[in-house]
Amino acid sequence: MDSIQLKKILTERLEAENRSFTFDRKKDELRIENTDTSKGITISLPGIIAKWHQEKEKAIDEVVYYTEEALAVMGGEHTLSDKEKNIFPVIRSTSFPKEASEGVPFLMDEHTAETRIYYALDLGNTYRLIDEQLMTREGWNKEQVQQVARFNVRSLPTNMKKDIVADNVFYFLNSNDGYDASRLLNEKFLKEMSETVEGEMTVSVPHGDVLIIGDIRNETGYDVLAQMTMSFFTNGHIPVTALSFLYEEGVLEPIFIMAKNRVKKDEKS
Repeated sequence: MDSIQLKKILTERLEAENRSFTFDRKKDELRIENTDTSKGITISLPGIIAKWHQEKEKAIDEVVYYTEEALAVMGGEHTLSDKEKNIFPVIRSTSFPKEASEGVPFLMDEHTAETRIYYALDLGNTYRLIDEQLMTREGWNKEQVQQVARFNVRSLPTNMKKDIVADNVFYFLNSNDGYDASRLLNEKFLKEMSETVEGEMTVSVPHGDVLIIGDIRNETGYDVLAQMTMSFFTNGHIPVTALSFLYEEGVLEPIFIMAKNRVKKDEKS
């Protein structure tokens, strides 16, 4: 597989009446635009080729899916009116962009040293991050969006799978609805989990589609947790953080886990 072959495959699979394709041979990038809006997405091909050598068609299917979803979001105007039930918070890393490609700031809140809260309008198979332009155009204010989003996240199901490793218990929430990591903001849910934990409670959001709660009962549990979160972090579509959080009395505190020793982030090792 080379760039020319990949370009041909993607062009054929993403072809539509209102789309144009531009290939930059020097940068090895394929630009796909909606001709009605002049908005589009640029795909870097080398990374996909590298992934193709490991995952074959799955790598291409993944790119096609997310490109289609991104172009669908760009394809028209969206409104918050009468969509209150479709507004949710989403967790992102602090390195995630603070503004859209057009330079419009996203609506967001600082959360921890590792995470930031953004707000999204659910569109069915995907969602659009809410920016200040959309919010003000609709006559909303930030407090309204925050309140509605926090209320909605509490309504999401919290069914978890349980695994026991070396006498430590790990709970996984992986519903693939786009808001798994967002359950981190459901304070009632976290409090209820803390009441069932026998050891120390940890919370991890290595990527946007998983939430891991650990009941750490011995030092081995921290090593298991570190390996687990790093694996999820490196394989997730939307990486957030490989660090975990200690949960104590409603407070999340990032921790480093190194060689069977756990160190709070604000302490020196």
